[in-house]
Amino acid sequence: MTQRERQILQWIEQDPMISQEALAEKAGITRSSVAVHISNLMKKGYIAGKGYVLRSGTYAAVVGGVNMDIGGQSYAPLIAGDSNPGRVQMSLGGVGRNIAHNMALLGLDVRLLTAFGDDLYAQRIAASCGELGIDISQALQVPGGSTSTYLYLNGPDGDMALAVSDMDICQKLTPQFLSSRLTLLNNAQLIVADANLPAESLRFLAESCTPPLFVDPVSTVKAEKLRPILGKIHTLKPNRLEAALLSGVEITDRASLERAARALLDTGLQRVFISLGSDGLLAADQTHVLRQKCLPATMVNATGAGDTFMAALVWAYLEGNDLFHTASLAPKSTRATQGVNVMTLKPKYQVADARPLADTPIVNAARYRARSLPVAGALLKEEDRGEEQMTLL
Repeated sequence: MTQRERQILQWIEQDPMISQEALAEKAGITRSSVAVHISNLMKKGYIAGKGYVLRSGTYAAVVGGVNMDIGGQSYAPLIAGDSNPGRVQMSLGGVGRNIAHNMALLGLDVRLLTAFGDDLYAQRIAASCGELGIDISQALQVPGGSTSTYLYLNGPDGDMALAVSDMDICQKLTPQFLSSRLTLLNNAQLIVADANLPAESLRFLAESCTPPLFVDPVSTVKAEKLRPILGKIHTLKPNRLEAALLSGVEITDRASLERAARALLDTGLQRVFISLGSDGLLAADQTHVLRQKCLPATMVNATGAGDTFMAALVWAYLEGNDLFHTASLAPKSTRATQGVNVMTLKPKYQVADARPLADTPIVNAARYRARSLPVAGALLKEEDRGEEQMTLL
């Protein structure tokens, strides 16, 4: 499905009686072009017959791990080989589950294929998925199995110092199991996978499934599994170390960072988003390269931030956003929530200028927050007045 077709389908889902003229106005294209897109959607099975009868259940599939996370954070810099005062807490985790969690918070219909044990941890994770609306009806439950557990230790700044993961149950997500769920996978709008899966299962998703495949490498050790299938992946989200490993380019500066991205894209990979920690990210596809800085924020806990960003990438793709607007989504992680700050650009408009808040005369940013652009009548208060009017195009 093209980005334009996806956009038109979403408008039809919101209003099944919408006319082609109204769709053309929303999209900024001719009615005849809308007719062509609708014809293509019918041929692909997304629309069945007249009256815009939609194929039931447009959704995204996530294939990956679920964990019970046990985390500790020290009050002072960590001292190796010693007991460090701090606090310990338990929470639900796992790369696949975290991504699905944030996708659900963004309003997406999510089907999670994972493997559970039959212990108390599995019951707690299943209950949480039910509350979030994440469909786990096709997941694998292993009798007598132990649900994955992830133990991590953070320093006082919230950065992870080390971790231990017990994820043997993920090996049960075999190509044979995935083959039994092939209809579910191929009817998804896209598939998200994490590299906790066995190498042969990742290969199965890349070679046997038709929707676009988004992949999180997870770690440098697990990223090696992706090397044979890089050219069959749609979107890859590595960090700096994973990108260097998979590209074969030592990343030392911006030039080498862009060479690494190009080397990855030369495999046939369609898009790459290289996360750079506090330095932001580099986003690239076959025609564009974009460097995006982090927005000013106070980090509380870095755990799960990458999973949050992957969910944002999925949301942006399904919304039909291009590379620039996708890279501009801002991951956030607070004490109470994990999610993404999303700003929607209305049709027929484009961003003409973007500047850090510190480079503007604005004193109280809360007055000018918005979830969509353009913002009508965004007049500056007297104490914020550096120009007569703030204009968003």
